[in-house]
Amino acid sequence: MSKQEDFQNIIGYQFNDARLLKQALTHSSYANEKHIRKHLDNERLEFLGDAVLEVVTSEYLYLHYSELSEGDLTKFRASLVCEPTLAACAPQIRLGDFILLGKGEDRTGGRKRKSILSDALEALIGAIYLDGGLTNAKEFILRFVLTDIEHKKLFYDSKTILQEYVQGNCEGTLKYNVLEEKGPDHDKSFTVEARIGDEVIGTGSGHTKKAAEQEAAYQALLILNADKLKEAVPGQGEGCI
Repeated sequence: MSKQEDFQNIIGYQFNDARLLKQALTHSSYANEKHIRKHLDNERLEFLGDAVLEVVTSEYLYLHYSELSEGDLTKFRASLVCEPTLAACAPQIRLGDFILLGKGEDRTGGRKRKSILSDALEALIGAIYLDGGLTNAKEFILRFVLTDIEHKKLFYDSKTILQEYVQGNCEGTLKYNVLEEKGPDHDKSFTVEARIGDEVIGTGSGHTKKAAEQEAAYQALLILNADKLKEAVPGQGEGCI
C-alpha cells in the first residue's frame, strides 16, 4: 500500500484525482527543492480550503449556537480556525507523517511545525472540495475539525480565562516567564512558563512569545479543571493549585 493510499484510509476519503492529494501535501520547500512547476505546492489549495472551512464552520455555529450574537459567533469561529487549533487537529490523521517537505525543513522539525500543519490541513480541505464537492469537504471538517469544540474555544481564550480565574481565586499574581528562546530570527521558538507567585502552573512553546504564553495558559487551565472555569464566579471557584 502506498503512503497516499494509507493516508486516504486514515481520513476516510478516496480521491478521484490523486494529483490533488499530492498537491495538498506538497510544502513549498519540497516544491522548490524538486524544481516543481510554480503553483503546484499547496499554497493555492490552502487559500481555497480556508474559505471552505470558514463557510462550514459558520453554518455549524449558526445552527448549534442560536443564543450567540454575531460578535460572539465571529470570536467563536476564530477560535476554531486559528493556526494552533488546526494544528492540534493534525495528529489524529497523522498529517505530519505524510507532508512532502524539503530536506532542510524536515531536519528542523517541520513535520511538527504548527504553521505547516495548519496550512496543510486547509489545503487538504480545499483538495477534497475540488475533488468531491462541498458535501465531502463538510463531512471531513465535521469529523476532524469541529470536534471537542469547547476545549478548542478554551484554548483560544486561554490567557483571558486564566487571568480572570486567577484574579478571582488566587492570592498571587499571574506572570509569564520566557524559559528558552532559540532558532534564527525567521524561525524563532519560545518556551514559556506561567506562574502564580513562585509556583509554575503551566508551560508552553510556540514561534512567538504570545503563542507560547497561550499554550502555557491552556495547560494551566487543564490542571485547574478547565471544564468548569468558564462558569467560575470570582471568589467562588475551586481555589488555586
